[in-house]
Amino acid sequence: MTKRYDAVIIGAGHNGLVCAFYLAQAGLNVRIVERRDVVGGAAVTEEFHPGFRNSVASYTVSLLQPKVIADMRLHDHGYRVIERPISNFLPQEDGGYLKLGGGLERAQAEFRRFSEADAEALPAYYDALEGVAEVLRSLALKSPPNIGEGLRTLVAGASQGWGLSRLSLEAKRDVLDLFTKSARSFLDSWFESEAVKAAFGFDSVVGNYASPDTPGSAYVLLHHVFGEVNGKKGAWGHSVGGMGTITQIMADVCRQCGVEISLESPVDEVLIDGDTVAGVRLASGEEIATKRVIANVGPKLLYDTMLPKSAQPEDFQRRMRGFKAGGGTFRMNVALSELPRFTCLPEPGEHHQSGIIIAPTLDYMDRAYLDAKQHGWSKAPIVEMLIPSTVDDSLAPPGQHVASLFCQQFAPELPDARDWDEEEDAAADTIIDTVEAYAPGFKASILGRQVLSPKGLYRKFGLVGGDIMHGHMSLDQMWSARPVLGHGAYRGPVKGLYMCGAGTHPGGGVTGAPGHNCAREVIADGGSFSRFRAV
Repeated sequence: MTKRYDAVIIGAGHNGLVCAFYLAQAGLNVRIVERRDVVGGAAVTEEFHPGFRNSVASYTVSLLQPKVIADMRLHDHGYRVIERPISNFLPQEDGGYLKLGGGLERAQAEFRRFSEADAEALPAYYDALEGVAEVLRSLALKSPPNIGEGLRTLVAGASQGWGLSRLSLEAKRDVLDLFTKSARSFLDSWFESEAVKAAFGFDSVVGNYASPDTPGSAYVLLHHVFGEVNGKKGAWGHSVGGMGTITQIMADVCRQCGVEISLESPVDEVLIDGDTVAGVRLASGEEIATKRVIANVGPKLLYDTMLPKSAQPEDFQRRMRGFKAGGGTFRMNVALSELPRFTCLPEPGEHHQSGIIIAPTLDYMDRAYLDAKQHGWSKAPIVEMLIPSTVDDSLAPPGQHVASLFCQQFAPELPDARDWDEEEDAAADTIIDTVEAYAPGFKASILGRQVLSPKGLYRKFGLVGGDIMHGHMSLDQMWSARPVLGHGAYRGPVKGLYMCGAGTHPGGGVTGAPGHNCAREVIADGGSFSRFRAV
């Protein structure tokens, strides 16, 4: 070992970059080691067909913490997000469609085409979700109480529980419903139209290998309303230049702060000296000395492949074996000669700039999950399509387009010992056929495609089971129990080992919150670095 660093971060995804920024601001000498030849983790933009570029995995913006944006001064470096004119567009099986978003009055007018009662219920529904979401937003940049730390646990728990305790009885009932009920059960108590329930229920299965009938799936629905774009809560948007623009800007900011970023530097092992971290060993054989290793990889990847089993307590190992990861997602990018023409709304319009959701009912979503459990993927998959080239002409040649196809309910591991490498093209064809049924001519317009099965997402980005959340967002794997009770405050089972990825609180999405919070805990443990206390 030669040069010693105050901290080494494994993985240059957005949370690793955020964590590095705050540590460098506090005066620490930080090095990031990244397996791939580009920064960004799953938030990258790449050319996948000659002349066509797109966000490869993560594809849309809403959850990135405003505090992180402001502290890193991302706007000063070119960060720009274009809001969707409407949130989502859902073609229906009967030839109709539903548009969601564009403000309360417009959404109510749209709902009246399906149900007057649902239109009248909408304001109260929004208020109920926002009331709970506001409390949970306030917890996003706080470290969960680490169970087992005595008085400190009690104080932190009481402090963070204060917001929930101040809610009205009705709001507390909403909290209970959202954390325990299925999405269907929750939505059935609010709405009667199947199209309306599908419009909201879609969020409950995004990155969640489960049915909308699965208990706890209502929380995943809530997780997706936390965000904001340009100060508008609940809005979603497109990062100009793709998601890679965000992480490239973050990397530039980090380098300006003195952070060293090493690409093509995969980690083989976290080195331990006694009961304390001593550094990391790269696949090249290089050993980097440090007293602080911060893992911006999923818990499964960290504890199954990087940290020696001898350094993990037996009960911890058993708990991690039970940690559930595998989001059931399948990701495609396609180069298009023209915009898709939907049977229900064929001409170009605002729906092409929204999330195009092919999942017309909760029953459709449930069947997709059951198919995946039995056959590996659905005969009629859940598809979300975005066409970012409608608002960003840097991504495709003039008159042509790129589309992201983010698809749900694809088994992390195929049944009958089948291999995704042999099946992914057939699954991709099924996805395209599904879109074709709603937009005839779509298949013929495809000039090229990039296909990433759950296995492909693991191989390219280290997402175990294709899990974009680094682990299920279920009640038993949230807050102080993410990833394991007793290690919920970003600290691993070895002194000097930390976690800053989506497998920690508050979970998945391009938020920057785990990176921010982990940096605060590293500073707190260091004792002598004080500038971060004001952050």
